[in-house]
Amino acid sequence: MGIDLSLIWAVIIFFGVMMYVVMDGFDLGIGMLYPFVPDRQDRDVMMNTVAPVWDGNETWLVLGGAGLLAAFPLAYSVVLSALYLPLIFMLLGLIFRGVAFEFRFKANDRERHVWDKAFICGSLMAAFFQGVSLGAYIDGIRVTGRAFSGGPLDWLQPFPLFCGVGVVVAYTVLGSTWLIMKTEGPLHQRMLELTAKLAWVLLAVIAVISIWTPLAQPRIAARWFSLPNLIWFSPVPLLVAFAMYRLIRSLQHHAHLAPFMYTLALVFLGYSGLAISVWPNIVPPNISIWDAAGPAQSQGFALVGALFIIPFILMYTVWSYYVFRGKVKHGEGYH
Repeated sequence: MGIDLSLIWAVIIFFGVMMYVVMDGFDLGIGMLYPFVPDRQDRDVMMNTVAPVWDGNETWLVLGGAGLLAAFPLAYSVVLSALYLPLIFMLLGLIFRGVAFEFRFKANDRERHVWDKAFICGSLMAAFFQGVSLGAYIDGIRVTGRAFSGGPLDWLQPFPLFCGVGVVVAYTVLGSTWLIMKTEGPLHQRMLELTAKLAWVLLAVIAVISIWTPLAQPRIAARWFSLPNLIWFSPVPLLVAFAMYRLIRSLQHHAHLAPFMYTLALVFLGYSGLAISVWPNIVPPNISIWDAAGPAQSQGFALVGALFIIPFILMYTVWSYYVFRGKVKHGEGYH
């Protein structure tokens, strides 16, 4: 029995995209929290909590995209053709916020508000269009033969747009709980109060998407609610309810680390639910990872490089978060 290279690559891409969502999610969330924090010094602290690590976080997005091209070229061509516009808007948002990171600290007082707005709008654009792309992906992509046969605006539907809002909410909660962990004083207290409200919005979003998805997609309903799948997958919604309960309780007890960890658990569970819903398809609803796989020689060659570089990315990530651990205070920071 040979090694299933397609399965290994599916796990690598799943892991890479999950790492991106988890780590870049909270720094996108910080940008979307700027309108709630008008004070310049507080904004400096917020940005300094992620300034040393934000660019490294996006390495995982590059890994996921490059892995998709190397291992599943059919899926790469179909998905990018279907989601060309929202992905371009997402990248424009990332460019805006990346420039704002560096220029804001060098700007004078008259110009700083411009870069604050660029940071806010870039973060919002990137998060919203990531969610839109996700929703359109779940909805399914029209394919004829081995090519995308839909239109450029197929993603402009209610479900993908609502998923865009859902990702904005989820990233904002990730950002606020990150700031609970990384700040102190009035800013820390403000984030506790804000997260206590945002958590209920996040719960409502999760509930709506959890109901809307199986109602709109019979194949996903059959996956979740047929036996014995119903028994095997039941821990996922139960764990979501538990993590949400613990998040709210940790906020009530003014915890520092726990709210962020429970929010990470919610994001991971939501991501796992997506994987369960579409597996083994890499282009929903009908193209599996094996149908979309490239030649075994190409997958094997790229796998050698991936298994070499991923440990270095992990070590760099762990080391950078370790070096810049602890609270960030006013007047201190990366810049």
